[in-house]
Amino acid sequence: MGDIKHLAVVKFKEGVVVEDIVKGMEKLVSEIDIVKSFEWGQDTGNIEMLSQGFTHTFTVTFRSAEDLATYVSHPSHVEFSGIFSAAIEKAILLDFPTVVVKAPA
Repeated sequence: MGDIKHLAVVKFKEGVVVEDIVKGMEKLVSEIDIVKSFEWGQDTGNIEMLSQGFTHTFTVTFRSAEDLATYVSHPSHVEFSGIFSAAIEKAILLDFPTVVVKAPA
């Protein structure tokens, strides 16, 4: 089995300073050694019907399901989750093992 991905697709509440949330995420993942990688991105103007108002994605990668469980229960993650949850209007969260079809170059 490949890595485990923790994916959040979100729409932030009106007035939220997204840069502050991103900085908080970057700080969080840099403090927790079991995080293999962290990526985030903002929608570039997809058709509204398809994006359904979601604007940002955040992906945290782990080597195992056990590492993901450790991350989720880590005190820094628990604390940041409250801040993150208060900033979002709606979200989709998925945790899944990756299936690599074509490895990055």
